[in-house]
Amino acid sequence: MDSIEVLEDAAAAPRRRERGGREARRNGPVTAPHLSVPYIVRNIPTYDILGEENLLKIEAAADRILAEVGIEFRDDPVALDLWNAAGATVEGLLVRFEPGMLREILKSAPASFTQHARNPAHNVEIGGKSVIFAPAYGSPFVMDLDRGRRYGTIEDFRNFIKLGQSSPWLHHSGGTICEPVDVPVNKRHLEMVYSHLKYSDRGFMGSVTSESRAEESIDMARIVFGRDFVDRNCVILGNVNVNSPLVWDGTMTNALRAYARANQAAVIVPFILGGAMGPVTNAGAIAQALGETMAGCALTQLERKGAPVIFGNFLSSMSLRSGSPTFGTPEPAIGSMVIGQLARRLNLPLRCAGNFTNSKLPDAQAMNEGTMSMLSAVHCGANFILHSAGFLDGLLSMSYEKFVMDADFCGALHSYLAGVVVDDNSLAIDAFLEVGAGKHFLGCDHTMKNYQTAFWDTTINDNEPFEKWEAAGRTDAATRANARWKQMLADYVAPPLDVATDDALVDFMEQKKAAMADAWY
Repeated sequence: MDSIEVLEDAAAAPRRRERGGREARRNGPVTAPHLSVPYIVRNIPTYDILGEENLLKIEAAADRILAEVGIEFRDDPVALDLWNAAGATVEGLLVRFEPGMLREILKSAPASFTQHARNPAHNVEIGGKSVIFAPAYGSPFVMDLDRGRRYGTIEDFRNFIKLGQSSPWLHHSGGTICEPVDVPVNKRHLEMVYSHLKYSDRGFMGSVTSESRAEESIDMARIVFGRDFVDRNCVILGNVNVNSPLVWDGTMTNALRAYARANQAAVIVPFILGGAMGPVTNAGAIAQALGETMAGCALTQLERKGAPVIFGNFLSSMSLRSGSPTFGTPEPAIGSMVIGQLARRLNLPLRCAGNFTNSKLPDAQAMNEGTMSMLSAVHCGANFILHSAGFLDGLLSMSYEKFVMDADFCGALHSYLAGVVVDDNSLAIDAFLEVGAGKHFLGCDHTMKNYQTAFWDTTINDNEPFEKWEAAGRTDAATRANARWKQMLADYVAPPLDVATDDALVDFMEQKKAAMADAWY
């Protein structure tokens, strides 16, 4: 007898409620309903671990790096011209910044903004107390328990969009969920953006691998939302990475300027492996990340003052014995807390951390490392959490099983971020008066009014007695997740898309494809 049946039978027998017991179970929900929300509004505080003195030290170190070492801006003469006009010191490709210069430029960036979705019910607010979960991004491989590890395809890419769309615990369709290597490199962005717009009605991310691909991603969004609307509102994000240490290459700066020019949001992200692309010490890596990110964010404002931008960060460590990257380790997790404090001092929306792991399977290592990293994202105050679901193999592989396991964990985080509600209903005085001393609360009025929404209800974990689990086949979490993703794809229903809009997207895509030969590298 499961918990829902116990509750309804307990209520029906002693109190003779209408249509109780098994009949109510047959006619009603068998699990707590998924209360899908477009995004989370956090009801717990951020975890601020450093005091003012130490924050000032890190900011001063970043200022010294920017002023005395500088940052190279390669293959983008327009960016160099913008810096020169803004008053930076430009010597060849190297740009140096006086202390306070970048912070002054960043004052024009919005503290929060709305990313509009194809379905307005899925619009997300990025900044403030909002928290948005988005899938992992960038893996060349995919894996599942049936076929193992293999290169991703456009079918895999669309499957992950469908799984994300089907989850009530994710809020965003993401971007390059996996690389569809069966599509030519120079045409992939068209298929990926089309797939996001076709198979999801949530916010999404476009291409950043060249300026033209960024512009074509935005053009496809304009077909759906309208050119004037896009010029006034954010509808697409572009995730751009610093070539740490202290280099911005032209591919990225041209893409970020394309997004800013169109009033769309660039997500500015250094990717620092301590000991390789930055120092092994946390404070030094944080200071480097702060300088690199401020420079990228400020460049968006020079391109278009007031354009939305997200302060991003990706701290990681490495095995100093082997040189291999490590993910989900404690040092980057605690470093994320400081990054959150620094982003709030700049009054910018934050993308930080995610569900990181080096494990090659959706196993205990994967969930231990992922939980360490994901909780750091939650507590540091991240607004946009990329890599919330599917990350495996040091981001080289996107896992079907881990995707649904992670999405389930995101559901738990919805309840965690809600905090503790204190009101007449939650204090439950009526329940104490009804039950009295020494009796149980199972069938009381308060329990019956609240049981469907009182606790988060997993779709993956097994909470049954050992005997029932054993009789059902002794399945582990990954095996249950395997069945879950297959059922989700079988049940998937595409969100409606206007036929004329769909035709216009396909026409745009086919015209662009026809104008260029396939390129595979």
